[in-house]
Amino acid sequence: MTTSALSPAARLRGLRPDWLHDPRVWRTEILAGLVVGLALIPEAISFSIIVGVDPAIGLFASFTMAVTISVVGGRRAMISAATGAVALVTAPLNREHGFGYLVAAVILAGVFQIVLGALGVARLMRFVPRSVMVGFVNALAILIFMAQVPEMHDVPWAVYPLIVVGLALMVFFPKVTRTIPAPLVSIVILTVVTVAAAIAVPTVGDKGALPSALPVPGLPDVPFTLDTLTTVAPYAIAMALVGLMESLMTAKLVDEITDTRSSKTRESIGQGIANIVTGFFGGMGGCAMIGQTMINVRVSGARTRLSTFLAGAFLMVLCIVFGPVVSDIPMAALVAVMVMVSFTTFDWHSIAPRTLRRMPAGEIAVMVLTVAVVVATHNLAIGVVVGTITAMVIFAKRVAHLADVTSVVDPDGTRVVYRVTGELFFASSNDLVTRFAYATDPDRVVVDLSGTHIWDASSVAALDAIETKYAQRGKSVEIVGLNQPSARIHETLSGELTGSH
Repeated sequence: MTTSALSPAARLRGLRPDWLHDPRVWRTEILAGLVVGLALIPEAISFSIIVGVDPAIGLFASFTMAVTISVVGGRRAMISAATGAVALVTAPLNREHGFGYLVAAVILAGVFQIVLGALGVARLMRFVPRSVMVGFVNALAILIFMAQVPEMHDVPWAVYPLIVVGLALMVFFPKVTRTIPAPLVSIVILTVVTVAAAIAVPTVGDKGALPSALPVPGLPDVPFTLDTLTTVAPYAIAMALVGLMESLMTAKLVDEITDTRSSKTRESIGQGIANIVTGFFGGMGGCAMIGQTMINVRVSGARTRLSTFLAGAFLMVLCIVFGPVVSDIPMAALVAVMVMVSFTTFDWHSIAPRTLRRMPAGEIAVMVLTVAVVVATHNLAIGVVVGTITAMVIFAKRVAHLADVTSVVDPDGTRVVYRVTGELFFASSNDLVTRFAYATDPDRVVVDLSGTHIWDASSVAALDAIETKYAQRGKSVEIVGLNQPSARIHETLSGELTGSH
């Protein structure tokens, strides 16, 4: 049957995503959103404390970020909310200049993210090697676990058995049924037990008061002057870069977990839009949350935008409508969930002895360095940058050794042919000049570059130096075998790099 033969109702159904017709998917997405909404509450409150603002500010930011990114984001099922990375960047601004400047920085950061997204900054993700990605994931798992340690230090003894019971429920409950997410079951059971038995343990309510009304849009309370712009711009740029890097790395990880592709450019622009919306609603800004995304995607099995939207919606409903109930949730229940997330996020295969024996030493070094930098700085973006630069240096050093030069002298001794193989770029071309016998070679020299490729100006400068050294001895050099791109760069730059004409 052709499309034109279908009824309008049937055509409309065809435009809808497949998951809209599947009740099982609805159930998974709704329950996943509820679990993530619960898990977001203490995290958002904690990040508010880091920045030095009222807990409601962090909760509002998580609500607006999640709801907005569910519509405009490029990676389905990824959770964006208030995050520690962004909180660490913006805390000094709030401390030194006040909340109005913080909100202005959030809005400006969103503008920067839209510009960077439109310029194609997401394409830089292709330069992040797998060893850095593995290091990023493992460091993330360690940070998630480390964030739970304060909740297990100097607490009543009852907290520890509650955490153990929560972990046991999440391990064994899925063997009974996967209809209801195990983290939700764990949270509900532990809350009922602690309330019914009147067990005195830290609760969500101890973190701070929950909001009682929805956020109201407005402009930041700052003077709209050049001085304000110069004050907030450095923080906005830092927030934009950290937020984009963390969001794009998280999107790449979700792509691998779900075996699906996402639009990184749309995600970059979407993060900017979400931060602008969050700023106008008086939020503290944010980006993708890897921990909550792992709860949503890996633990709860969510795959659509619905779970992201509902995570934000449930967050506000839980705070405003069910505030007293949510306040009674023991922190031990949420700690157990995050510990399980930490365990499932860590790539245990990457540190297995068999894997380490087969992996090149450089790859292991990059992975370990990425983990070490992230754990030391508590900043995923810094670790990714350091790891990627290190991987590039190791790669350049490895490829530089692949360039080789062999020579063959004609039987009559009147000509020598040098054949160059491998890649010619700044690291390999430095040694190229030393591979020729300028003093003893015949008067005719042929350099065959059919087995190589010229990548940069350094290689052209090296070839110019070779020709100059032979010319000083009255010998001629003929360069042959250049492929078209190499010939183009050689023709453009040859003779133009020494400054003497």
